[in-house]
Amino acid sequence: MTMSTSPWSPIRDALAAAARSRAPRALLLAAFTATCAFLPPAPPPATDPPRVAGVRPIHALNDAFTRYAEHARSPHHWTGGDSTYSVPTPAGRLWIFSDTFLGTVRPDGSRPPTTEDGGPTPFVHNSFVLWRADGPRTVTGRDASGRVASLVSGRGHWYWARAGVPDGHGVAVVYARYARTGPGSLDVAWRGNVLARFGRGRLARPRSVTPLPSATRTAWGAWLDRQRHHTYIYGTEKAPSGGYHLRLARVAGSDLRRPWQYRTAHGTWSPHESRSARLTGPGGTPLRTADELSVVRHGRWYALLTQRADQPFSAELQLAWSRSPGGPFSTPRTVYTAPESGPHGTYHNQNVYAYNAHEHPELASHGELVVSYNVNSLNPRDVIDRADIYRPRFLRIALTPASP
Repeated sequence: MTMSTSPWSPIRDALAAAARSRAPRALLLAAFTATCAFLPPAPPPATDPPRVAGVRPIHALNDAFTRYAEHARSPHHWTGGDSTYSVPTPAGRLWIFSDTFLGTVRPDGSRPPTTEDGGPTPFVHNSFVLWRADGPRTVTGRDASGRVASLVSGRGHWYWARAGVPDGHGVAVVYARYARTGPGSLDVAWRGNVLARFGRGRLARPRSVTPLPSATRTAWGAWLDRQRHHTYIYGTEKAPSGGYHLRLARVAGSDLRRPWQYRTAHGTWSPHESRSARLTGPGGTPLRTADELSVVRHGRWYALLTQRADQPFSAELQLAWSRSPGGPFSTPRTVYTAPESGPHGTYHNQNVYAYNAHEHPELASHGELVVSYNVNSLNPRDVIDRADIYRPRFLRIALTPASP
């Protein structure tokens, strides 16, 4: 039987011989350098990002939200919402929603009319669903008359949720302030950003609402990502040609009330929001993304999950990759097409569309993405007649390892 020789044996033997002969340190170094040639080469760093091995719906999550929406009979509980961010908290997983229908779902799957139309169905612009070990419960605010209201609200405008982060024993959520610009359902415009902080056990009312940087007309908080000593804040800026441009800021630690720094065109960080630059794709071209998205680290790579931005109301979910949180990112590639959308979709309705895709990394195992996206209709009547349209869908995207 022949014994294999360790690659470290020549180095060990040479250094031992030099030491026995009381050789000077320079000779020891020379011996080490000469024998390094016997070492096997280190594996090269991965040059290609992970690849998608498969995508499948997460029926357990889809069914859990359906059961909650349709089987509870409280007049003030969640029956559908969009945005669908999530934050783990000590009290349970907090699901963060923007526009939300409350109330009940009829046996035929429809909603009663909203209170605005004289019916019993409340509609608010933001809400929570706290999913505890003993089940979910809806969290909303109350107005001065005690009626159900948005958690964060204001006169003449409203707040749509962005991403959130743990804040001590509570949670901090970025909200974008919007106002109406016309009579159509899409006639709305962004007006500014705020940070709402909620304490543990007091989720129905923020303990503080703080203005956030808004000078560059960037809707910050499309995604928040804690990495070591900083929290990265991604913001979207509406592009004249469609879609959104992506910008990046950061704060030390996790308190978004601390001073912000903005990533510049030179890859440095500036305290001035006016110097923030659009993140880029191949060749330095500005990325175009959806308004809501995610950027999550997977090994040595960062996955940007968005939706196709060069086609209005596209049903295509796309992934792009980068070695750093600030890019440059690869060309976004379609990994899934939402089957609910369009005239040939599951609802056979040309007004139905998918949007707001992003990750839930706290739900994922190694080598996968857990993703949600929302479904809606350009015809508001559709989500009254079919309550199940207006709910999140969940996917599991399996990845193969990055190639050398």
